[in-house]
Amino acid sequence: MFQSIDEVIDRFAKNNYIASRRIATVVYLATAMGKPVLVEGPAGVGKTDLAKVLASALDYELIRLQCYEGLDEGKALYEWEYAKQLLYTQILKDKISEVLTGTKSLSQAVDRIAAEDEVFFSEKFVLPRPLMRAINSDKPVVLLIDEIDKADAEFEAFLLELLSDFQVTVPEIGTFKAKNIPLVILTSNNAREMSDALKRRCLHLYIDFPSKDQELAIIRLKVPDAADKLADEVVQVVQSLRKLDLKKTPGISETLDWVKALTLLNVQNLDSALVDETLDTIVKYEGDVRKAQEELKEYMRRVRAKRGGTEAAAATGKPVSDKDLLN
Repeated sequence: MFQSIDEVIDRFAKNNYIASRRIATVVYLATAMGKPVLVEGPAGVGKTDLAKVLASALDYELIRLQCYEGLDEGKALYEWEYAKQLLYTQILKDKISEVLTGTKSLSQAVDRIAAEDEVFFSEKFVLPRPLMRAINSDKPVVLLIDEIDKADAEFEAFLLELLSDFQVTVPEIGTFKAKNIPLVILTSNNAREMSDALKRRCLHLYIDFPSKDQELAIIRLKVPDAADKLADEVVQVVQSLRKLDLKKTPGISETLDWVKALTLLNVQNLDSALVDETLDTIVKYEGDVRKAQEELKEYMRRVRAKRGGTEAAAATGKPVSDKDLLN
């Protein structure tokens, strides 16, 4: 476990994750208190990566449950292998006859069969899914319940027992208590509001889009080969696009993808042609592309104006103010 908030920051940094002090504080408290963390925020800001890096920093296994509409216990907790149970029954048919030898009534036969319940109702027929795997793990794990807001409210209610008591119930067998309390990270893109009961059981963390300086630091960490000027221009463009009314606002992952693509093309700074050719890297819908193109035309106009001003300043010796190119 972590001994301090600073240790969280240091270990995350070693795993290429820049954790703010606020993030590090919540992570430290969650590990110290054994509390789940509900991480909310827009898509693409690093919520899922937080769980991955936490597992890596602690050298724990990461068990991931991807949520979706219609997810139920059978997919999240366990499946009962009825076919396997039936096969066992067929194989043991002759043995059942031996077990019933000497019984003189139906009641005696039922009692004799009941005494052998563990043969037909046991963990051998339980196919564990992510939640069961986390509960039964012999070592501590990080359990990532990703995009919980996509699951139905009924499934959210089902999770309450797990998050409160770290136990799950299998009707055919009984209750399983966690051998080691898992570190639980739940993520939400705010597609729907989480219930008060769920929030009450969790520490809360909201991760928003990073500031310009934070995003530049992330690029330098994740894409060290990118030219400094290119990284600065890309961040200015992406930060401006986030102010538009887009169906899918570009996240940090899209920023990194764009920088990687431009770096592979040996680009040192943006120009109109490159912007148009690679725009699909950061905006994912046709309507968003058209809005982004209009914004980027204005950006390139400002770039050309600034470059012209720089050349004029060099000729006259007068300085040019370094204002943001984007609104």
